[in-house]
Amino acid sequence: MQEIKAIIRTDRLQDVIQALHALVHMPGVTVSTVRGFGRRASGTGPDVYDETDFTKLETVVDDESVPTVIDAIARHARTGGPGDGKIFVMPVLQAIRIRDYPTGRDDR
Repeated sequence: MQEIKAIIRTDRLQDVIQALHALVHMPGVTVSTVRGFGRRASGTGPDVYDETDFTKLETVVDDESVPTVIDAIARHARTGGPGDGKIFVMPVLQAIRIRDYPTGRDDR
């Protein structure tokens, strides 16, 4: 299992969500509004650090789904300009459903 975190432009959220809904076996996605800054070259002076709002998407998927999920996010979040965002992928060692803990039963 892998956790995918994506920081995207807020105005690209609906397109990305629609693309993720179209994927077969896509689990849930947590969506948060976040505030951050990044460095950009001013061209005439020192680099500039502008603070702005972004949207963060978080999901955990099986290893085989990672390329498909990354592709869906990147294709639909991309504008081609600075500040389009980042995608991070991290291994997940264990996932525990609180409802089933400690029995491990999946009664759905």
